[in-house]
Amino acid sequence: MSTMFKRRLQALGYLEWKKVNINDPQHFRKVVLWLEDQKIRQYDIQDRKDLRNIKSEYWPKAFAKYCKDVQCPIFDNDVDQLEWLIGCAIWLETDNDIEQYSQNIKEMKLKMKQEALVPRLKSKNPLDNLDFENNQFQEGVYSVAKLLRIPRHPNHLVTLKACSKLVQRRLNSECLRNPNSKIVRGKPFPIMNCDPGFQLKKTAVENAAKILALLYIQDIRNLQTKINEVIVRVQNITANPKTDTKLGKVGK
Repeated sequence: MSTMFKRRLQALGYLEWKKVNINDPQHFRKVVLWLEDQKIRQYDIQDRKDLRNIKSEYWPKAFAKYCKDVQCPIFDNDVDQLEWLIGCAIWLETDNDIEQYSQNIKEMKLKMKQEALVPRLKSKNPLDNLDFENNQFQEGVYSVAKLLRIPRHPNHLVTLKACSKLVQRRLNSECLRNPNSKIVRGKPFPIMNCDPGFQLKKTAVENAAKILALLYIQDIRNLQTKINEVIVRVQNITANPKTDTKLGKVGK
């Protein structure tokens, strides 16, 4: 079944448009009945009983009569007849709500006209035209990460950010001119010999705990440094003789 066929059923509001298989007689008959009940309404309700009995062996005759009554110009192909019925239903739907559709068309034309008046700048940055979710882009990110020896993260954008930071810090023009300026030198800290204050049964788990403890200490030191910076800034403000603490103003 064509995608357009399903889209037209979806536009008409047929709930099971995704599941429709017109090669299945029951599906075919259900669609025809729904079109008559909800959209076309060629017959009165009591006159639709032959179409409603979709399991009857006489249903094809009822369908042939129905196509004749709605003046369908197609006689020899059930699928083409159904296509015509769907088109007829769309035409009737549009005709019933012509004022609404006309208003929508006017609004769309006005919006397009207004958008045409707004100048558009064409970006020369090739990155603006990239699809960042494309498989090729993701593979490219992971290839760059492999060259830079950066661990692969499940989210390729996180990996890309890590690559960007490494390039900015370690592969910029200054680093390339003087690589030794960015190389951290010194005596390695014996992290495996430090005493974390606890003991675990498994050596691997204990080593991991030591590393986490040292990272935590590093975070605390960074936090302390930031707190000291804030204290210095506050002291500079309060030490200003023109500061009026009542008004919350610095100077005049």
